[in-house]
Amino acid sequence: MLESLWSFINQYFIEPMYTRSGYNPYNTLVYALLLGFGIIYSYRYIIKPLKIKVDERLFLAVTPMVVFGATVRALVDGGVLPKNPLILTPGIFFTAFVLIVPALIADAKLKTYPKITVAWGTALALWANYLLVTNAKSWEPYELTLIHTAVSFLAVFAFYRWRPFERLYLYPVLAHYFDIASTVVAIHFYGYREVHWLENILVTHLGAYFYYPWITFILVIVYYGLKYLVPDEEERYFWYLAIYILGLGPAIRDPAQLVLQIG
Repeated sequence: MLESLWSFINQYFIEPMYTRSGYNPYNTLVYALLLGFGIIYSYRYIIKPLKIKVDERLFLAVTPMVVFGATVRALVDGGVLPKNPLILTPGIFFTAFVLIVPALIADAKLKTYPKITVAWGTALALWANYLLVTNAKSWEPYELTLIHTAVSFLAVFAFYRWRPFERLYLYPVLAHYFDIASTVVAIHFYGYREVHWLENILVTHLGAYFYYPWITFILVIVYYGLKYLVPDEEERYFWYLAIYILGLGPAIRDPAQLVLQIG
């Protein structure tokens, strides 16, 4: 029984981290549940007790740590850093969380928020990006990603001006369009494959640019779903923050991975 359980865990959870074979229905479900509980308990037992307001300053405070985590993840794929569960997906999320919480606590206790958190995250991000720049092989993937990102951002801002939605939700939307751009470039121009099992099926049949309508559809569903299911404004904004992180992380990681691997 224990041997079968270990074999299952190894096949569907451990091996995919090291082989980049991708997500599957089992680890996708488990990670989604862990994410949901993580968001709920982080808000209730960290953010609220520390009396940290969920606003643009919190988005700013966590951004450098996201850049650090995403870049480190790319450095592993690029062979610059060795493979370790703590800096592979999803372990890097846990590592970044453990690194940022003490900074948030210090900021709250010393009434310096968000200075310590931003400074700590920025120092780590600068170190990771130093390794990225010194090991880069080609910046073409980043150029293509930024072109795609700029075009999609213009479309998002035009829509927001025509039909505004909650301002803080603009940040996760922009992060995910940045992520779409990096994914489209990786798949369409450089022959990479999608690691998420459902999206892999869709992209295989409909092409990489199908990400734009697909992710847009998901973002709309999530927005109205959260407005209905999470009436408390602060808690809903914290969900927006989580969605922002989920978009920005891969958006930073993918082109960084490409510049390390594409010669």
